[in-house]
Amino acid sequence: MEPEYTNAGDGYAADIVSIREAQARIKPFARKTPVFTSDTLDSVVGRKLYFKCECFQKGGAFKFRGACNAVFSLDDDQATKGVVTHSSGNHAAALSLAAKLRGIPAYVVVPRNAPKCKLANVKRYGGQVIFSEPTMQSREDTANKVMRDTGAVLIPSSNDGRIISGQGTICLELLEQVSQIDTLIVPISGGGMASGVALAAKAINPAIRIFAAEPLGANDAFLSKKNGRITKLSEVDTVADGLRAFLGDHTWPIVRDLVEDIIVVDDKEIIQAMKLCYEILKVAVEPSGAIGLAALLSDSFKNNAAYSDCKHVGIVLSGGNVDLGVLWNSFHK
Repeated sequence: MEPEYTNAGDGYAADIVSIREAQARIKPFARKTPVFTSDTLDSVVGRKLYFKCECFQKGGAFKFRGACNAVFSLDDDQATKGVVTHSSGNHAAALSLAAKLRGIPAYVVVPRNAPKCKLANVKRYGGQVIFSEPTMQSREDTANKVMRDTGAVLIPSSNDGRIISGQGTICLELLEQVSQIDTLIVPISGGGMASGVALAAKAINPAIRIFAAEPLGANDAFLSKKNGRITKLSEVDTVADGLRAFLGDHTWPIVRDLVEDIIVVDDKEIIQAMKLCYEILKVAVEPSGAIGLAALLSDSFKNNAAYSDCKHVGIVLSGGNVDLGVLWNSFHK
């Protein structure tokens, strides 16, 4: 067996060493999620598909891995005053749960338009909710005020080495469960999962291909790759509420270097992929969680000859926290 490439000399915020440390740190708390397969979907796409079901993770999404790693990385003096973040959903709930497990406060700045089911999760796990306006500036300003008032430690949703390392544990598990995977497709927003998965995958198998899937209405990562620099949007509009963040200075270099391409899909394609997850896999996923399958089914992927050798494809179903009323309405559009 060849030794792992460590990524350590590349100047990234995380590497395979920090990811393996994260795996050991969160092992007592995080679930090892299952991998589902479907002969029906395999026959549709002409490839063997492996679905990493992070919708079954604690908190209902992959975000618990990074949040747990960040919270349990803090020393006791840091942890005493608690943690703070701003998030529209899954990271907020994940941080609340991780803080509850450590017995420290979690202050969560939530935009007023956050999905009700995700807000309910924050409260269920004991997070102290502080509302902000639904703009990034308002979210950041409110979080900064909470930090000043409480002394709590800021835990970003994506752009942080501890978060990247925690999310990278998804890939360690998946490649242990299915060693023959030659391609990975992951959702992308702030880039924490895409970065962590890419670092882990390339360290284990440098030949593996990494793709990220992004909504057309929030395609900043696609534009960033195209422009060769972080490109932010003035507004976003997508049913995938978990994919509305932007890349940061820690996640962008990894995405730039290790993610081969960003596959953009529209909301109709995302909703169709959700239907397939419900009807065939029998798995409840949110729009953000279904986008990897949507990308694989898209014409831009299916008809690209350069991807014809992607035979064993791992897809991360990133979360399952969805407002059922919103889901029902989306299915009937």
